[in-house]
Amino acid sequence: MTKPHLTLYLAAPRGFCAGVDRAIRIVEMALEKWGAPVYVRHEIVHNKFVVDRLAAMGAVFVEDLDDAPDDRPVIFSAHGVPKSVPAEAERRNMIHVDATCPLVARIHMAAERFNEAGRQLVMIGHKGHPETIGTMGQLPEGEVLLVETVEDIAGLEVRDPEKLALITQTTLSIDDTAEVIAALREKFPSIEVPAKEDICYATTNRQGAVKALSQKVEALLVIGAPNSSNSRRLVEVGAASGCKVAQLVQRATDIDWDALDGATAVGLAAGASAPEVLVDEVIAAFRERFNLTVETVETVQERVEFKVPRILREPV
Repeated sequence: MTKPHLTLYLAAPRGFCAGVDRAIRIVEMALEKWGAPVYVRHEIVHNKFVVDRLAAMGAVFVEDLDDAPDDRPVIFSAHGVPKSVPAEAERRNMIHVDATCPLVARIHMAAERFNEAGRQLVMIGHKGHPETIGTMGQLPEGEVLLVETVEDIAGLEVRDPEKLALITQTTLSIDDTAEVIAALREKFPSIEVPAKEDICYATTNRQGAVKALSQKVEALLVIGAPNSSNSRRLVEVGAASGCKVAQLVQRATDIDWDALDGATAVGLAAGASAPEVLVDEVIAAFRERFNLTVETVETVQERVEFKVPRILREPV
């Protein structure tokens, strides 16, 4: 039986960003330096394949610092943690390594600067997401007010509308965030908005690549975890850009092939915490079913690198 022809358009950039790559290297280097087990508070990045591989190497993932012993190193995830977490690790004399993405850490520092200047903060983010919890936890309760949508702004009670500043989660939809910012500016004209966008370069670039892809395809697959904010936003961007089918899949076995029936052009993107090996796996699954042509749609090249913490570069 002759296989139907299909063109698979690969988004570029895709997959690991510099912050995710750094966080994974931190766990690998910690295991190399101190041996197993090394404890990691929360998933180091939101990807089951990555977490399972590190667990097989000796990383133990826990949700709370209380679940880690005092005498083993602990690593804080790329999403960042409230200030109380490293303070507790210090109190317990634990070896601790902060894998917070430097772009998230930059927002933490901005929050402190705004707070020192007497401004109450409004954060655009997803309630319950580790990054949001970590950022809000940099300041005392009540100093950071969370909004998710334009609708949330109507009920926002602030201390002084003349002394507000804005921060955002790094993995949001650029378009949705712009709407919320515009609504905040309308209600609070004096709100201070950062000169540089808080949404990280990798989120911006991957969303841009998906928008470009969406003009060429009937369906879009995004490789990423269900709890990965940046991956879920890519699916939303694809759907908003005209893809009739937009699926989030963790790996090839999750693909809904029936939904792709009749498609001749499909886009493939990967969230910032999805490894390239999973992209290769999905391409192989398409080759089994189709006479496949693979083309890359590149919108920008990324050359960002982040150093690992000094404690990992020093001898034991």
